[in-house]
Formats: sequence, structure tokens, C-alpha cells
Amino acid sequence: MQSRAIVEAISVSFAGFDAVAIANDCLISSVSSDTFNPMMNVHSSVKQGICHLLEGTVHGYRFLLRRDHNVRGPAGRPRAPWYNAVLQTRRESDEAINQITSLGLPLHLDAPKNWDSLTALDCILSNTSRGARVLDAGAEMYSCILQWLRLYGFRRLEGINVVFKGETRRGPITYKYGDITHTEYDAATFDAITCLSVIEHGVDLDAYFREMSRILKPGGILITSTDYWQAPIDTKGQEMYGVPIRVFTQQEIRHAIELARRSGLVLATPINLISSEKVVHWEEVGLDFTFVVFTLRKSTAATTNRTLKNYVA
Repeated sequence: MQSRAIVEAISVSFAGFDAVAIANDCLISSVSSDTFNPMMNVHSSVKQGICHLLEGTVHGYRFLLRRDHNVRGPAGRPRAPWYNAVLQTRRESDEAINQITSLGLPLHLDAPKNWDSLTALDCILSNTSRGARVLDAGAEMYSCILQWLRLYGFRRLEGINVVFKGETRRGPITYKYGDITHTEYDAATFDAITCLSVIEHGVDLDAYFREMSRILKPGGILITSTDYWQAPIDTKGQEMYGVPIRVFTQQEIRHAIELARRSGLVLATPINLISSEKVVHWEEVGLDFTFVVFTLRKSTAATTNRTLKNYVA
């Protein structure tokens, strides 16, 4: 009877929190009851099924966020207009975390990565509408950006990664296999693309920018972040995820921006590549560096011909 109550409660309505709360209460009572201990595996499967159903609705997802993370956002809009910037100090990282907390959004588990994720959120909210189609290139299931956009009402959200097997739906978000240098999308598909902390993992930059330009709509934006320090850092020949560790230098980012320009992607605003503080510590490999984010727009030929010296300091 407990399992039937769960199913009935879930089936009633997802228009508000009442049905969600009932389903959760039924689940807790059924799992905690000594009478059903022999059926614990069954109840575990039911719990997973309920969570999947809840994640598939706006109200259900908000309920899970409240229950698991004690967040109730979004409460307002972000103020993070550093679309082309280097993370300069730990204070900047802390301020991004404080802002995300004030907005009532779930935090990224890796503290410094909240900085570039907040940047991407602000950029997309400021340059698109809720009807925009957005791709997270190199997405992870734990990444924040698509989940945040979902809370702001975006409904056409996709994430691709070569590690994904098959297709997974989380409400309006679709996660599936995809190579960011050679996707299966039609030309001019997306209004905005994010690629956060991905290109340092052995990505062919020329192929990456060509493909992102191809699948972006004219005027669309590409937000890329990566590990950075203006001078070379000795990575001691270490590897991670099967490829050599790479911390981009100022010269390498300048070269990347030039490659992007050749593919019709230009800096949305000027960028200063001076770095001051190594904010990020990668404990597993004993390296310290920071992050850089650069935002490019697919634009007209006239705009594409701007010289680098006018936009990169």
C-alpha cells in the first residue's frame, strides 16, 4: 500500500509542492518502516524513480534543491559582467560564491569554478531570452550552468560530453554523447554555448572554434574558460584524464583568440590577460594557477577583421 500511495501522490499533480511533499513523506515512511525492510532494494528503486520524476518538473526540482541544498532561488539576477577577464584574487572568487548564495542557487562543489559559472550565467541572461537554445560543451552532470538556467526559466538546454553513454533527460535538460570538435548539430543551432574548464584537456582548439562557430547562430555567444597563468608553469610532465596537463599562458590565449577570429568569432569586449594571484590549487597534481574566461560572438565579416591589439592587453 505504501508504494501505491507513492505512485498515486506523484500522479496527482506537479503544479505545486503539495503532491511532491506527499510523495516524499510516503517514501520516507515506507523506507523507514520495519515492516518493509525485506523490500529495501525495491524501495531504493522506487526512491530513484521518484527523484527522476521530480527532477523532470520545475516544482519538483525546486523541492529537491530545497531538501538537499537548502536553496530557494533564483532571487534576482546576477551581477557578473566580467565576460572577458582573469580571476585575479581569492576575494573575487569569494564574492562570486556570496552572490550565488544570495541568489539562492546551488553552488559548484569546486569553489573557484563558481566564478566562471556565474560569469556565464550573467552573460546568457543579459544577451538572450528564455526561449534561447543553449549548449554546454563538455558538460558534466554536476555542472551548474544548465541547472541554473533551468531555474531562470530556460527550456531548451543541452549538454554534450564524450564520456556520456546514450541520452539522459533532466527536465528541460538533455545530456548526451558529443565531441565538441565535431558535433551532429545542424549549422546555426544555438544562441549561446558554454565551455567551462574543458579546453585544457587535450582539445584541438582550431577544430573547436570552427565547430562552435558552425553551430552558433549569427550573433550567438561562446563563453570559454580554462586554467591560466600568464607565464609558463612547469606541469612536470603530469597527465590527467589521459592527456598532458595544460595551464594556458598569455601567449597561448592570444593565439586561441586569433584562431577563433579566423573562424568568425570575435571578442565581445576587450580582455586584460595580466594575472596577479594564483587562486586555484589543484591538490592532486600539486599545481597553482588561476582561471581565465573569454567570451566570443559570432559576428559579421567587418567585425571579425578587428585587430587583436585593440582587444587584448
